[in-house]
Amino acid sequence: MPAITGKQYIDRIDQLKTDIWIDGKPVTGKISEHASFKGIMKSQAALYDMQHDTVLKDVMTHPSPLTSEPVGMSYIQPKTKEDLVKKRLMVQHWAKSNHGLMGRSPDYMNTVLMALASSADLLNEKKNCFPNNLRSFYEYAREKDLSMTHTFIDPQVNRAPIYIEESEEPIASKVMDRNEEGIIVKGARLLATQGGITDEILVISSGAVVEEEKGFAFSIPSNTKGLKFICRESFVGGDSTFNYPLSSRYEEMDTVVVFDNVLVPWERVFYYDNLAASNNFMKTSSFQAFALHQVVSRQIVKTEFVLGVVQSIIESININQYQQVQEKVSEIIIALETMKALLIKSEVEAEVDKWGLMQPNVTTLQVAINVFPRIYPRFTEIIQILGASGLMSIPTENAFQSSIRNDLDQYLQSKADNAENRVKLFRLAWDLTMSSFGTRQTLYERFFFGDPIRLTSELYHAYNKAPYVQRVKDMLN
Repeated sequence: MPAITGKQYIDRIDQLKTDIWIDGKPVTGKISEHASFKGIMKSQAALYDMQHDTVLKDVMTHPSPLTSEPVGMSYIQPKTKEDLVKKRLMVQHWAKSNHGLMGRSPDYMNTVLMALASSADLLNEKKNCFPNNLRSFYEYAREKDLSMTHTFIDPQVNRAPIYIEESEEPIASKVMDRNEEGIIVKGARLLATQGGITDEILVISSGAVVEEEKGFAFSIPSNTKGLKFICRESFVGGDSTFNYPLSSRYEEMDTVVVFDNVLVPWERVFYYDNLAASNNFMKTSSFQAFALHQVVSRQIVKTEFVLGVVQSIIESININQYQQVQEKVSEIIIALETMKALLIKSEVEAEVDKWGLMQPNVTTLQVAINVFPRIYPRFTEIIQILGASGLMSIPTENAFQSSIRNDLDQYLQSKADNAENRVKLFRLAWDLTMSSFGTRQTLYERFFFGDPIRLTSELYHAYNKAPYVQRVKDMLN
């Protein structure tokens, strides 16, 4: 099956009947009709439908190397700088359809899997490593156009640098047994965004592993026996796109993943019981370069959306003549153009890696991913400062359909908008920055690629500072 449609995506997820729990209750019936998931699944389906738009088909898909049938462009293994540009354009087309608010749209995991499979040679002839399984799964996912979530981290029990569990029953997931069918995994993992509404879950130990049985990488169907997704509270405020313009459409849900003696078949195991692979594969693979290229592409679209919201507020209530307002908007403009420049620089300075792929400049992308977690919370603050009391004066859709409509029309109008349109705009700004959905967006971007302090440390160690030190030495001598 080549690139799928939105209907095929929804039908496939409904048929899985994955074990999902929310608010202490199991999800029954079609998950695509559940209040907490129907909005995001509809938005995700729209992405898949774009692959069949005759105008966008060449942007969204490319011919499969195996069948020549159209498959998702996000799966492409870029061999040229032009291929990198194609990936960026595809990512940003999808991102514009959801304003960059879907951090786990399918192109992210497709890119991650492509990067890992492309680096599978690192696992060659290593103990308990199966690089061919990883390559085969990448091809399978590409040809079936699978949707995926992932979990990379353990439960937040003890954040000491070295922590060894003493619990009889495992908390963090670990390999409990190995048999002729595969490995048996028990315990829990965080933090599977879109958990339960994807075909597969990719599970990877990505560092700081001190016990062999806690180091592994595999992918299994979301409805595998013994696999359970426990959801946080839903941030969908309601169905009304007037009241909840963003959460009703783009609330992705985050889940704790529980493995209750889950059998992972050998053909789906990429590595296990190998500390070196568990701690180093993600770092030494092309994961970071390609994943960051996708992430930064999306974050640029999100920044454009923030700029649009802020300028709309300014024009609505006529505050553009104030220099302090202009200064705040300029902060967003500077951030946007900085991110765009870094992304383009990463493509211009891309080089062919040892696996034959055109890899974007990872140092440049590391700079970008250090910038965005700091500026996105500032975007939220700017919207709150400029919106001020307007972010509180936001009656609901029902209010505009009631007998008090005349009062609302009179007292909630603005310089540029009638009352209804002004409230729609300010409800959008509220949902982006102050609702449970909006505050989750801020937290999400703050920690998207990990602890910001750790990211700065990684940049410090990775950045080649020697030429500049030598210049100083030359001057002094």
